[in-house]
Amino acid sequence: MLKGKTVVLGVTGSIAAYKIAGLTSRLVKLHADVHVIMTENAANFIHPTTFESLTGNKCMIDTFDRNFQFHIAHVSLAQRASVLLVAPASANMIAKLACGIADDMLSTTALAMTCPVIVAPAMNVNMYHNPVVQDNLEKLEQYGKIVIPPDHGYLACGATGDGKMPSEEVLLDYILREIACEKDLKGKKILVTAGPTREAIDPVRFLSNHSTGKMGYAIARQAMLRGADVTLISGPVSLTPPPFVQVISVVSAADMFHAVIRHYEEQDMIIKAAAVADYTPLETAEDKLKKKDGELSIPLKRTQDILKWLGEHKKKGQVLCGFSMETKDMLENSKKKLESKKADLIAANSLKEAGAGFAADTNHLILIGQEEITDLPMLSKDEAAGRLLDTLLEIWNCSTSSICHGSDSPTLAAFWKETT
Repeated sequence: MLKGKTVVLGVTGSIAAYKIAGLTSRLVKLHADVHVIMTENAANFIHPTTFESLTGNKCMIDTFDRNFQFHIAHVSLAQRASVLLVAPASANMIAKLACGIADDMLSTTALAMTCPVIVAPAMNVNMYHNPVVQDNLEKLEQYGKIVIPPDHGYLACGATGDGKMPSEEVLLDYILREIACEKDLKGKKILVTAGPTREAIDPVRFLSNHSTGKMGYAIARQAMLRGADVTLISGPVSLTPPPFVQVISVVSAADMFHAVIRHYEEQDMIIKAAAVADYTPLETAEDKLKKKDGELSIPLKRTQDILKWLGEHKKKGQVLCGFSMETKDMLENSKKKLESKKADLIAANSLKEAGAGFAADTNHLILIGQEEITDLPMLSKDEAAGRLLDTLLEIWNCSTSSICHGSDSPTLAAFWKETT
């Protein structure tokens, strides 16, 4: 995921420095070329050999170390860097970065950086809230640096409050957002629905389905990594929300419909990956229904067809994608869905195909457009999400391009052929 990227990690004197070893390992597993710069005080908390063993690169501390393999180390590394993360960032280092002081290897290299710079403060709660430190953090943000808010919790000094460095997972998310993908969706607003809905029978029971939300969450995450402004409307799932995404939690089909119509107008793309219930109980009992002898019938009524409503109210320039989970006649049913819902694309898959159903980490999607069908191979859901977004971006580019308009314009299929 990070092959060809150079990640520079700046480590300052803080007990939280131990977390950077785990982060370094994860970055190396993603094939990043990782270089670690430590302050002299940081070496009191974790030994440079740790980072050298993990990265295969010499850990830099001394600005004037003549054993480096490239000339003027801080300038050479700054030119190669894809991103710099300073974590943990002490109050002293934050002040240096904010004021342009360059008196050690880390601050000197940071000053020469033209790539994104991310700063993760870690310190005592009173130090963190000191107005001088807060002013310096605001100054960094004004200069275009990215500041990661610290966690609230028990600190090494024994106090409890703000100042705890976030987990390595959070730090990694910030790095991935900056460099993992080309930002070909930057400036676009994308709405994704995901997960099942629950239709209450009584306060205890509900009707639902086996959707886990994995596909929709993968789409939201990949769109975020590619620079989109993502809104995720999610039914009840057991997944960690993707970072840097606006998540709106809903329960029923009616809840999801109302959330969608509140946000759909401003979207460039809408991807309906949720498995929304087609029927809901005609009435919901206020108290738990008790067991009785004999059979029980529950009258049902149709829920609002969200995809159809979106197709009928689609704004100019919007691209609409629906999903179709079938057990038979998948292509025929999905083509009908494309036309009846006035969608631009239907992503179809079969529940009966191993690896393509609910709860799996893989999926086999067939992308059915107005004039072209693309049969994707079995992919991880992240990869499938990326391929789906590729196709939707092509459709969006076509819908807004002059070559796709007018009586002499090529068909959508011709446009795809031309662009690929």
